[in-house]
Amino acid sequence: MAATFASTLFGFFREVVNAKYYGTQWEMDTFLAAATIPTILFGVFNGALVSALVPVFSEYLSRHAFEDAARLASTVANVLFITLSVLAALGWLLAPAFVPLVAHGFPAPQMGVAIHMTRWLMPSLVATSLAGVTSAILNANHRFHSSALSGIAINLTTIATVLLLFGKLGIFALVFGTSLGLVAQLLVQMPSIIRLRIWRPVIDLRHPGLRRIAAMLGPIVVGSAAGQVALFFDRYFASTLSPGYMAGMNYATKLVGFPQQIFAAAIATVIFPLLAAQFANQNRLSVRQSVVMGLRMVNFITIPSVCALFVLAAPIVQGLFERGAFQASATQLCAGLLPYAAVGLIALAANVVLTRVCFACHETAAAVVISIISVVINVALSLAWLSTLGARGLLLANSVSQSIQAVLLFLLVWRLLGGLEWKVIARSAVSITVCSLVMVATLHWIASLGAPPPATFAARSWFLVGQIGIAALVFLAATQLVGVEEPGIALRLIMKKFEGSVPAPPEGRDVPIA
Repeated sequence: MAATFASTLFGFFREVVNAKYYGTQWEMDTFLAAATIPTILFGVFNGALVSALVPVFSEYLSRHAFEDAARLASTVANVLFITLSVLAALGWLLAPAFVPLVAHGFPAPQMGVAIHMTRWLMPSLVATSLAGVTSAILNANHRFHSSALSGIAINLTTIATVLLLFGKLGIFALVFGTSLGLVAQLLVQMPSIIRLRIWRPVIDLRHPGLRRIAAMLGPIVVGSAAGQVALFFDRYFASTLSPGYMAGMNYATKLVGFPQQIFAAAIATVIFPLLAAQFANQNRLSVRQSVVMGLRMVNFITIPSVCALFVLAAPIVQGLFERGAFQASATQLCAGLLPYAAVGLIALAANVVLTRVCFACHETAAAVVISIISVVINVALSLAWLSTLGARGLLLANSVSQSIQAVLLFLLVWRLLGGLEWKVIARSAVSITVCSLVMVATLHWIASLGAPPPATFAARSWFLVGQIGIAALVFLAATQLVGVEEPGIALRLIMKKFEGSVPAPPEGRDVPIA
């Protein structure tokens, strides 16, 4: 938990460093477009491989069939290494053909830079995918620390490279740092892999475990890829907008994702094994109660977060990012985009819980279909709103499609479990919304005092921390007055995660590329 939390913080600090040196300039837009393919592959492989490989490896290890497990792991790793090395070479050669598919709105000089950046990033795809395999092997052996540290490795490597080489390489310091970081996330896991003595120079395509992995991997990859396709279209449409909007969307999305990665994913992790055990025992009543508890926790975490992001959009962006190349105009741009991204946070966190409920109930096909429907809706809304709302329309399309996905997943879970206590969830949402509105009124009162801090990082940071601290205290006090139970439940769940050393779910982790 500590490593995952540190990785998220360093990932956030990476965005702060990027904002200082690159702001919302065209170079940052170009890097984001070039990093689209690596980002998509990271999201697919690291989530899907861990989810599919861990149970198969674990079964072999539970039977003390270490050699069979080693041959399976080695076969997967060796086949991936060979296949992806070839694909990376082809990607380097064919970059002029596929980069324009992502960044079709870029002018010719900017397109040339994007192609060059993509070629720098292509070799790191091999390390990215192998890191997913090593994480799966380590998790199956109940060794979570190295895989959790991989996020810290990539973020620290990227930050250090930008700080050291920005003066010489400019935006290519970020490209080079990202490539090194993707390799570092693999290298940090290698000592643990070596100690396991699990690698063999073999490729056993007849290994029975491969068929089981393929059967599990298919739906998971499709589901993961469906979510990553949304990123592709975001960058595709954003490339037609004025310079800076692609970078602004990225900063806004990272700000919104922070509470989901820290809290909602942690709670989903604790609930998942509980749900799986209850479903295996045919205890539908307990499963329903656990789902309701999980969604109540989503309400408790995300509703006040959304309200705070709405009210404090400008102070948050200004305090965190406004320095160096990130000027006041960039703050205005990002603060204007933040509410459109924030409105989907409740659905985003709920989808993490509801998806894991579907996995626990062995229902993956319908969940994948819902993910695909969500992407289709996202693309359709993006097309409809791009001409009138621009980047705001793209972020709003993401939020609306996530909300529709949450509703469909809720209905699916309702059918799987034979009903849910929706009134309890609704009462929770109403009570927490009332407390959040009290918090919002407090924040507006602070703003009405008309005492903005001096234009220094320290002053702005302390002012922002003070506002957030007062808002949190007012919110918690209101929950006590209203009699909201969620704060106590959330504290117990978080402590249970600490005590059990439970790793974060792959789908809840930040993608440490772009």
